[in-house]
Amino acid sequence: MTLRRILLILLLLVSIGSVLFSSASGSTPMTWQEWLAALNDPASQHGELIWRLRMPRAVAAWVVGSLLAMSGCLMQVLLRNPLADPYVLGVSGGAAFATLLGMVFGFAVGVLPWLAMLGALLSILIVFSLARGAGPWSETRLLLTGVVTASGWAALISLVLSLGPDNSLRGMLFWLMGDLSYAAMPAWSLVVLAASFIVCLALARSLNVLAMGETTARLLGESTRRTLWLVYLLASILTATAVSIAGSIGFVGLIVPHLMRLLVGSDHRILIPAATLFGGLFLVLSDTLARTVLSPQQLPVGVITALLGVPLFLLLLNRARLKGV
Repeated sequence: MTLRRILLILLLLVSIGSVLFSSASGSTPMTWQEWLAALNDPASQHGELIWRLRMPRAVAAWVVGSLLAMSGCLMQVLLRNPLADPYVLGVSGGAAFATLLGMVFGFAVGVLPWLAMLGALLSILIVFSLARGAGPWSETRLLLTGVVTASGWAALISLVLSLGPDNSLRGMLFWLMGDLSYAAMPAWSLVVLAASFIVCLALARSLNVLAMGETTARLLGESTRRTLWLVYLLASILTATAVSIAGSIGFVGLIVPHLMRLLVGSDHRILIPAATLFGGLFLVLSDTLARTVLSPQQLPVGVITALLGVPLFLLLLNRARLKGV
């Protein structure tokens, strides 16, 4: 068994352990004996706490982190830019605008994820329609279209925040920073994660070729235009699903692919599973910190990922500079 496969197995085991650890951590003190007893008795007080609150939130955090990490891997290949992340093309902006409108008009909490998904899909449609041309593929045109679209959504979001009621402003800001307090994990999000993972593995060879450049990919017989649009749509769907569950959580899709490349290399057959597992692990642990560091007060998980992600990314940049990259 190779070292890379051993690492994947370790990431899987640690990911499972992180979800269990998160379910045992919180503002309500609980010994490990009480936690084990609560796992076997969902009807008890601690059992209700674990199975109705902590465990669903931890699993939702793992799914969102995995979605963002996978999307980040795809975006960095799509745009051939190491600074690309899942939000660079404006998907989160459309989701945020639709969700904030739902909060302003008093929609139920259960409706907000669907509004976020609709807003994200609208943003995908806008960018796809404007960036898709008759000529050769251009990641520059796609990037510019996405950035301009994101700026437009940001202006609309600022308008909603300035005109919205004061009593809902705190909830709006928490959602914009990324928050799992009211995260619900619908079954379809697991389907999206599993199906996207399978498709990404099937595209792994094409992703390896595309990472070398479009000209090289064409010389090797790759249908670059079709593959690149497929990668864009897949990355957008992953991002839209994550945003609909937990809002805009930054740095996961940017940092995780870089860290995993250092450990397993650039072969997407290994990189995608490693990033998917570590992305879920990273967000579960970040959300556990968000719940416990100032307990009983809870922080938006996006604050924790930013505080962890900024120094990590600076270290990666410094490492690249020392290597002359």
